[in-house]
Amino acid sequence: MSGAVSASEALLGAVRAGRMGEAAGLLDGMTDVERRACLPALKDLRKELRAAPWDAASRKAYPALHAAGAACHTGAAGTATWLTAADLRWSQASPGVLLHVLGDRERDWLGDVAHRLAERPPLAQVPYELMSGLVRLSGCPVPTTETYVVGWIEQVGSLWQRGDTILQRLRQDPYTAELVAAVFEIPDIGSRLDWLFGDGPDSWFNALARLTREGALDRKATVDACVARLLRGGVPSDCRVFLRLLTALELTRDEERERAADWLALASDAVSTVASHAQSVLGSLALDGELTPGQLAEMSGGVLFRTEKKLVRAQLVLLGKALRCDPSSAAELLPAVAQAFGHEDTDVQERALKLVERHLDAAPPEVRGEVVDAAEELSPGLRVRAAETLGLEGADRVPEPYVELLPPAPEPARVPPAPDSAVELAEEVGALLASGGDVAAFERTLDGLVRHGYRDRDALAEALKPVVTRLWWVDADPRYPSVEKYFRTDPHGLEVVLATLLGQVSTATLHRADQHGPMTDPCVHSAVAAAFNARLWEAAHRLSTDPLPFLLATPTWGSGLLEPDELVARLDEYRRLGARPGETDFAQALLRVRRDDGAASAAAAERATALGTAEGNRLALWLTTDGPSLPWSSRRTSGVRILLELGELDGVPGEFPPAFQRIGRPVSLFKARAYCAHYWDRAERHHWLAVVPGRRELVAARLLRELSSVAVEGTRGDASVLPLLAEAPGEAGEAVHLGVAYGLGARHPEDRLSAVDALLVLAAQGQLDTERLGADLGQLMRRGAVKPLRLAESVRTAATTGAYATVWEILRAALPVLLADLATDGAAASARGFGELLAVAAECAERTGARGCMAHLAQAADRRGSSRLVTQARRLRATLDHGVAA
Repeated sequence: MSGAVSASEALLGAVRAGRMGEAAGLLDGMTDVERRACLPALKDLRKELRAAPWDAASRKAYPALHAAGAACHTGAAGTATWLTAADLRWSQASPGVLLHVLGDRERDWLGDVAHRLAERPPLAQVPYELMSGLVRLSGCPVPTTETYVVGWIEQVGSLWQRGDTILQRLRQDPYTAELVAAVFEIPDIGSRLDWLFGDGPDSWFNALARLTREGALDRKATVDACVARLLRGGVPSDCRVFLRLLTALELTRDEERERAADWLALASDAVSTVASHAQSVLGSLALDGELTPGQLAEMSGGVLFRTEKKLVRAQLVLLGKALRCDPSSAAELLPAVAQAFGHEDTDVQERALKLVERHLDAAPPEVRGEVVDAAEELSPGLRVRAAETLGLEGADRVPEPYVELLPPAPEPARVPPAPDSAVELAEEVGALLASGGDVAAFERTLDGLVRHGYRDRDALAEALKPVVTRLWWVDADPRYPSVEKYFRTDPHGLEVVLATLLGQVSTATLHRADQHGPMTDPCVHSAVAAAFNARLWEAAHRLSTDPLPFLLATPTWGSGLLEPDELVARLDEYRRLGARPGETDFAQALLRVRRDDGAASAAAAERATALGTAEGNRLALWLTTDGPSLPWSSRRTSGVRILLELGELDGVPGEFPPAFQRIGRPVSLFKARAYCAHYWDRAERHHWLAVVPGRRELVAARLLRELSSVAVEGTRGDASVLPLLAEAPGEAGEAVHLGVAYGLGARHPEDRLSAVDALLVLAAQGQLDTERLGADLGQLMRRGAVKPLRLAESVRTAATTGAYATVWEILRAALPVLLADLATDGAAASARGFGELLAVAAECAERTGARGCMAHLAQAADRRGSSRLVTQARRLRATLDHGVAA
């Protein structure tokens, strides 16, 4: 035993000193008993190094520890676990050293370790040299896991280390056939291999194709595996890699013909690049007479319903060639062509209609009837043409008048009362913290915290503890000022109230925040944000000093509006309880109280005067005088942007707290910071509308730079406020319409959908000024802030909901701006996508039966060529000249 102890001590000393050669020499010839005796000391050293600082001494010891620990494990599982441990990963022993200290084991044991290492995930970063060396020493079957196969590919591709080629390496490797076959079975391997496979004569693709020609790889199995992998689909990189390999294999006509069913499936369902390849193979077979008309019709049924216009047009060209080669195939192919009548692109519809017109005479009567029925799916303009050429029934009947379909205008929703029990309230707090909430949920929860804090603060704090455990400040060390600083600069929504209830923030900090707040921030958002924050700080401060029985400013409606009789009743209850209203809370209540009903306001003012309190008198005066009117606004340009500046808001009482006085100050875009904390934090923006309900222009103007960024800079998510702006009460003026215009040209689809929602809501409420919005869009496209292609996608989405007339009125005002540039300069700076925009306008005009003229449209329609811009300009002109209604 003493010999074992001395060996252990010697090995530990060598490992601790980082003497790898000495440690390896001590391990040579050790018995299993001696190895097991050394292991506990090595594990203790590992724990010690894990807690030690990452310095030169520990870095020196780690490689020797990695090798010694692996060698002293006598079980294959323990060795594999030690070799792949996360704390040893960044300073491992070299594969050569590991193979040396492990190489004297039994062959089966080495093979077991090799396979266990190969089964580790790629993130374990097991060196391929170690795995392949163990396979070589053991003579075991080669592993075919992702870790091993990817390591093999990386090793073979390391041409900078040797002068030979990938093809030569693959020829020399005895396991090439097994490992190549495994490549096709590993999920999502394309993302790992796309950059490794490369291009050129010495690429993997050419090497594998050469090996199949030489017979080193089974050609049929390789081709079948490649096609099967493409049929499986997956991430784009997977499809890209295996399509390039399939192309490099250069299939013969016999190989293509026997896989016709696979090409049909790929043409219908695969990603665009793969479908295009399958389409070209099938097209070649069809034109050589090796594809039946039925198979071509089946193929067309899948391809013509795809969204890629290039594939659809190529399919129609193929069908036209097939019909010319064999006119007798019209019976089977024309119904397939007619499926394109329902395509969203009218160019595709027109191509299909021309094809049908050219070959319909050769079709039997029953096919003619089928094609005529399908013609009902054509756009209105093409349907009129089809009625003349195909003999549709009722071609001369008067079309039904167009009816606009808009979504129902949103109804105002009442804010429900706060929960009666502290436990229920705590559950709602947890839900609000986890996923956020709208104005109604936030306001009722805030009111609930104030009410229950007034009734029984201890019971409320006990109920809240389980739902706030994940908030970082709950267990913060009170000796550090981080919590105080956190809540001094920002209330962080409900958090400041929760921290107050749990005793995690001092009354002194709350007092300073309540009295002053961060009033020096010059950003355009700070005025509304300061008012929102001031009420939260006040509520928290009063909980610590003089709890409020409830909040006066809790709105009646989800929009933030407060009914005057409800505020009078609350002031009456305050009077009965002898409670002192919060200055900020009462100011917010005045801003929220609804005053658009003169009779209700006068009656409420009379009752408020009868209370005999200062707040009652202030409310009565507020209800019987005109409120602050919207300030003047002026447009300013900043680069490609069009932004707004606001003048001073008149009518804000001087007795309002300082935070609310700031709401009335002018908004100057060039004196305020463009970017601030509010620019990155969107969590509280939807509450700002409830700070000044009925005055959404004030909020929209302050958010206009962020809204412009979704189009100009391609930011994501800022347009989510647009539906809220559309639903909010008050006038929808320049700021709201400019915000919607930017949203319609947003880069990201979800932002464009938000803008479409806002547009439809404004239209449903009768508050959408289509002339103004169209003019804004025209100017923004001219300046390059909004791209026509993005706008075309947005307005097409809006139109397909049934708002064709609304979209037409918008485009009627927007298009002449670009058409004028086109007529003047010969080419518009923003011409890309202009044809798509004209296509949407033409469809809307056809469906609504619009007539008249559009400035500069004739010049665009008279241009030479058959580009999409020109063809759609001609289509729109013809519609406006003759009028078509759905």
